[in-house]
Amino acid sequence: MKSLLDYQVSDQLPVREWIPSDLQVRQYAEASGDFNPIHLDDDYARQAGLEGTIVHGMLTMAQMAAMVTDWMGEEGIISKFNVRFEQIVRPGDIITCSGNIKVRSENTLVCNLEAFNNQQKRVMSGLAHVSLRR
Repeated sequence: MKSLLDYQVSDQLPVREWIPSDLQVRQYAEASGDFNPIHLDDDYARQAGLEGTIVHGMLTMAQMAAMVTDWMGEEGIISKFNVRFEQIVRPGDIITCSGNIKVRSENTLVCNLEAFNNQQKRVMSGLAHVSLRR
């Protein structure tokens, strides 16, 4: 496995694929206290104009963060992390998280982040600043 010190601008982070399940959405609701029925009740979500229940945005963001932390391991610390929610994620969607190195300095890697669904729609984008442990 490559050390973070070996990464250069435009190098790719390992891809993370995730298929959110109804169970994961319910578990996230319980952990976060966010019981908004658009996440848990299909009929309610449809009455609200959606195609069915939707995944919490923060749960999708957690998968993006997990991609970064799995990649950096003990060599790095996330010093800044931000994302933009661009599309709804539904249970059963295939979400592919990816990233690349945007900026490299002596002590920091700035990573572009993106997540796409199985319809090739970008559902999330953002940046992670990873400080290197020395």
